[in-house]
Amino acid sequence: MDKRVAIKIMLWLIVTITIFHMAILFKVIPYEITWGGRLKSDSEMYVFESISLAINFFLGFVLLIKGEYVKQILPLKIVNTVLWAFLVLFILNTIGNIVAKTDFEKYFAIITLSFSILIWIILDKSKKLRRHNNTYSA
Repeated sequence: MDKRVAIKIMLWLIVTITIFHMAILFKVIPYEITWGGRLKSDSEMYVFESISLAINFFLGFVLLIKGEYVKQILPLKIVNTVLWAFLVLFILNTIGNIVAKTDFEKYFAIITLSFSILIWIILDKSKKLRRHNNTYSA
């Protein structure tokens, strides 16, 4: 799979996940079935969902930079480091979703595993492009 295709898929998945988190925030989806069934109050939900939305927006922004859809305001080395951090985060999140209390959240292991694979493709292609072109940009 091409790096740009992987980035586009990731961006659409982030839009979908953002809509999901907004639905939780506006109580269209009950928060009891998310976050491993650990949230106990509306205030906890607002904090967790706000943080989740901020993280998703940040990841989307980093991917927009990586895909050259927006001006590169962060060095590519930082962009790649952030993507490596998200790769680790999504691998751990996949494990967490597999052992979640609710069946609903267990299904999210598929999404987080997909995110892990797509980020790996984005990072792996970057390394190959650098080696192939003998340059330090990807």
